[in-house]
Amino acid sequence: MAAEQTGQSGPGGPGGALRTAPAQGPRGEQSRIHNIGYRHYDGPRLGRAYARRSLFVQSLRGAYGLGRSARSKVLPMLLFGVMVLPAAIIVAVAVTTDMNKLPVDYRRYAIVLQAVIALFLASQAPQAVSLDLRFKTVPLYFSRPIEHRDYVGAKYAALASALFLLTALPVTVLYVGALLGKLDFADQTKGFLLGLVSVALLSLLFAGIGLVVSAATPRRGFGVAAVIALLTIPFGAVSTVQAIAHESGNADAVPWLGLFSPITLIDGLQSAFLGAPSAFPGAAEPSAAGGAVYLLVVLGVIAGCYGILVRRYRKAGL
Repeated sequence: MAAEQTGQSGPGGPGGALRTAPAQGPRGEQSRIHNIGYRHYDGPRLGRAYARRSLFVQSLRGAYGLGRSARSKVLPMLLFGVMVLPAAIIVAVAVTTDMNKLPVDYRRYAIVLQAVIALFLASQAPQAVSLDLRFKTVPLYFSRPIEHRDYVGAKYAALASALFLLTALPVTVLYVGALLGKLDFADQTKGFLLGLVSVALLSLLFAGIGLVVSAATPRRGFGVAAVIALLTIPFGAVSTVQAIAHESGNADAVPWLGLFSPITLIDGLQSAFLGAPSAFPGAAEPSAAGGAVYLLVVLGVIAGCYGILVRRYRKAGL
C-alpha cells in the first residue's frame, strides 16, 4: 500500500497525523489509517491519598455487599438486622412500660451479641483480603502509587469501620430509646459515650485479628473457619477455666485468665476503665495493675496485627 505524507504533521511533522492514500479492499471498499500520535496526559495526578481513600471506601462498601451481587448482600445485611433488632425491642419495651433503667448496659450489648459479631467478621474479613491473594491482584495494587502500608491501612480501617457500624448503631438505638423513655439525660449520655469507646476498641481488636488470620491463606473457606475458631474456642476455654478457678477458691486468678481470649480481653478492659459490669465468674474485676496489663495487651495486639499484615503484604507484593 503506498502511503503519502499530507500537509498535516505526523510523528515527524508539526501536527501528528499520518494519512495513507486511499486503497481498494478486497470488495472495493476504501480504507484509511490515521496516526494521531502520542498524547501526553496533562490532567491532575491524585496520588496515594486518593488511592488509599478509594480502597477504603470500596472495602467498606464491600463489607456490606454494596457494589457486589445481590447474594453477597444477604448475610451482612441479615447480621446487621440481627444486631439492631434486640436493641429496637428493648427500646419499645422501655418506652411502653416506663422503665427507669435499660435492661442491658451500653457497654455489655456487644459482648452479649458476640456470636453475631464473630459471624460477621468471619464472613467479611476473608472477603476483604483473601480474594486479592487468591486471584493474584495484590501486585497490581502495589504497582503505583499505593504502597504496602497504604493497602494494609485502608483494609484495616475499612473492616474496623464496618465492625464499628455494626456495633455502634444498636448502642445508638438504645440511647435514643432511653431518651424517649425520659431516663436521666446525663447518666444515659455518659453510658452511651463509654459504650462507643468500648465498641471502638472491640472493632479495632477484632478487625486486626480477622485480617491476620484471613491473610494467612488465599482460600476464603479456610479463613472463615479459622476466624470463627479463633474467636470461639479460646473464649470457651477461658470461660471454663475461669469458672473452675472461681469454684476452687482461686478468685484472684479469674481476671488474669481473661487475657487469653479476645472477648474476655474487651470484657476485662471495659470493666477496669469504662465502669462496665464484669461478666467474669463472681463479677471479678481486674485490679489497677491488671487493668494496665489489659490495656497494654489490647494495644499490643492491635499494633502487632498491623505489623504482621504489613510484613505479609510486603512479601505478597513481590
